[in-house]
Amino acid sequence: MTVLGVVELGQIVEVIWVSLLAGVGITAIFSILVLGTGRSAEARRAHHTGAALGYGLLAVLSLLAFAAIVTLGVQIMLSKPA
Repeated sequence: MTVLGVVELGQIVEVIWVSLLAGVGITAIFSILVLGTGRSAEARRAHHTGAALGYGLLAVLSLLAFAAIVTLGVQIMLSKPA
């Protein structure tokens, strides 16, 4: 016998908004990482050292943010009771 009324509406709404925020946020951070990497390489080839350093810094910061969010997500998933 299956019980369908166990999950509260508030829990479902929380799962929806957290997953949307996480999906959009992690995608945006990774796209900034790709943008920074590509623009840094392009600026380096054009001998624009300042722009290359700026975009490289943007890429490194977004890589650190991406790694931190992924690590936090894995830690949260592993710490939840079954």
